[in-house]
Amino acid sequence: MTEHAPTGSGLPDGAETCLSFTVSGPWGHFRRIEGNIVKQTYRVIPRTTVAGLIAAMLGIERDGYYDLFAPGESLVAIEPTSELRTMKLPMNTLSTADEHLSSLNPRGKLSIKLPDPSKPRQQHNYEVLVDPAYRIDVWLDNDERYNQLRSLLESGESYYVPSLGLSEYLATVDYHGEFPIEQGPSDDTVAIDSTVPEAVDSIIPDPETRYQIEQTPAFMERDDGGRTTSAFVSYAYNPDGGPLTFTDVSTYSVDDRTVVFT
Repeated sequence: MTEHAPTGSGLPDGAETCLSFTVSGPWGHFRRIEGNIVKQTYRVIPRTTVAGLIAAMLGIERDGYYDLFAPGESLVAIEPTSELRTMKLPMNTLSTADEHLSSLNPRGKLSIKLPDPSKPRQQHNYEVLVDPAYRIDVWLDNDERYNQLRSLLESGESYYVPSLGLSEYLATVDYHGEFPIEQGPSDDTVAIDSTVPEAVDSIIPDPETRYQIEQTPAFMERDDGGRTTSAFVSYAYNPDGGPLTFTDVSTYSVDDRTVVFT
């Protein structure tokens, strides 16, 4: 049984600074886990997808980074910086199930499995994000990986090409710098730039501001089948890319912005 992600008010020991960057692209698709004929997308990039994107930049293999981003071992704040709008696109796809893959160079020492191009295509309707952009603040307890990520961001390099959900939706990563994590405003009400986890009852409605709630995967664990989602988080966010006002929420300040970490 999966759980909700922990959102405590305190920071883990050693969480004094974080790395901040914006990831954006012309297209994005973060497939919702519930099945549907139309392949729907989350509006907010899930924390698990952020973890996978950073792991790809670091060159960590699939299913090899879950402990790095476990609760207490990492902090992530996510801020949509553009209007989150979607459209539906029909796509012709080939199955990537094991029984539908064929080996390239099967007699050699190295073999690559690819979809069989002779098989008929399947048409699916994909809901895709148009020009999505998210500012990410991240801290890792693993000093070696944290320093490696900082070096890659500073140099504009990445081990694998970053993408926004699907491999063909290539992403641009803009590094803002390393910033101290400071205590946020202590006012009764506060405008928060990032998404805010598990705080729907704390939103102060504004007739001029839209807000939405979305539950997305937060943490994953390795299992016999590869991986499984171990916790979810429900975010409140502004789909137009601006702040929302809350009461009774513990916040932090990063680069003169007010954020909440998960």
